Amino acid sequence: MKNSTGFSRLTFSKVAKNIILVISLGIFLLSFSGCDEQKTDLDLKNVESRAYKIAMVTDLSGINDQSFNQSAWEGLKEFKNTYGDKISISYTEPKQSSDYTLILDRLSDKDYNLIYGISFSLSDAIEEAALLNLDKNYVLVDSSLGDSTPNNVTCVTFCSQESAFLVGYIAGKKTSTNKVGFVGGQRSEIIEQFEYGFKAGAQYAAKEDRKEINIVTQYAESFSDVAKGKAIGSKLYSSGCDIIFQAAGGTGYGVIESAKECGKFVIGVDRDQSDIAPESVLTSALKNVNKAVKLVSEKMMNGEDILGKTLTFGSREGCVGIPENYNLLGKKLYDSAMALLNNIKDGTVKLKGEDFLIPANRSEYEKYLEKLNFLP
Repeated sequence: MKNSTGFSRLTFSKVAKNIILVISLGIFLLSFSGCDEQKTDLDLKNVESRAYKIAMVTDLSGINDQSFNQSAWEGLKEFKNTYGDKISISYTEPKQSSDYTLILDRLSDKDYNLIYGISFSLSDAIEEAALLNLDKNYVLVDSSLGDSTPNNVTCVTFCSQESAFLVGYIAGKKTSTNKVGFVGGQRSEIIEQFEYGFKAGAQYAAKEDRKEINIVTQYAESFSDVAKGKAIGSKLYSSGCDIIFQAAGGTGYGVIESAKECGKFVIGVDRDQSDIAPESVLTSALKNVNKAVKLVSEKMMNGEDILGKTLTFGSREGCVGIPENYNLLGKKLYDSAMALLNNIKDGTVKLKGEDFLIPANRSEYEKYLEKLNFLP
């Protein structure tokens, strides 16, 4: 909603905001006494009064998800380490999705220069907060508001299908059963980038090796249900999958646990997750949120013209890829994957002289398969 649309909505929302605040203030303060802004372990006591202050709101997976939120927080800590006492950072962990709006409202009333919302699940709350607080700046990570992006919001998106394609290729080369799996959290455009990129990479490897690969997909409909992730993982391994790629936030913990128990391989997501299960995590589809968050924070602090825009980060910017750790892959397969990465920095991949767009959704994947299947 640009100015004309946003203004009418703003007027209505101001009234609603006042009513909500009067009714729920006491309840809200009690409810969030345990999840107030939590500071880094860095000493912020001597921060200058005019320090550049940044607040971050995680999604429900929390700051220690060893995935997306944790990577974003690491980016802010890197930013803090670079600029020292000129920077103040904090984060808040909501307990339920209905908390997003109230938390952002409370943060917006404070003297923060920049407020982050991590993941697409905060899209509506960030947009509403931005329209109500035109003097504040916001960053929405891993989602775009498109033409409705307010003039005080920067959206950050990633070409996740590129890193997913790489790990799909690795799974297709590494599988001994020719059956691999994908476990997603909640279905969305972002998670579908992982799903269809992974499938495309596996089928690319299958075409190279002249074999057929069966890819099984299941969604957990949750990013925080560890038990469900473990149950899904165990079921897929029992059905013959020997490698599973999980893009499921905290739910992915369960998939990793099932891989350990079943003696199978699992592929991590967002950050290098090999430290969770060194003998089971084959590789990870990196989405270097930390790099993007640090870069965007610097641009914001320096007053660059990025508000009202969507910034997209991919392999070209070094924000997607795979870890350097190849203990379980072997050097040969790792080198093949890295050579492939160098060839997809424009979002396409070549096979037998043909150029293929790496798919990010179902329709693109169907076109990809149709073209791939015509190759000898």
